[in-house]
Amino acid sequence: MTPDTVIAIGQQALLVTVYIAAPMLISALVIGLLVGLIQAATQINEMTLSFIPKLLVLVAALYLTGPWIMATMIDYTRSLVQDVIPSVIG
Repeated sequence: MTPDTVIAIGQQALLVTVYIAAPMLISALVIGLLVGLIQAATQINEMTLSFIPKLLVLVAALYLTGPWIMATMIDYTRSLVQDVIPSVIG
């Protein structure tokens, strides 16, 4: 196993992690920004007010992108098991 192989596997793992986390992070960022703007406009400074909308949007994002996330994880794991691990071992 060469250092280039390890770096390539690590880069691919980080890229898959970013792809998997992006839908939830982006949706939480957008709804947090919108709720923050509404709170600033109405001067309602309740910390728990942003929790429920974020929770609902995250559940919706996970429901909508869940199959894609699982397919991405399965494809990555399958490529590791079928291609990368056998080439590293032998």
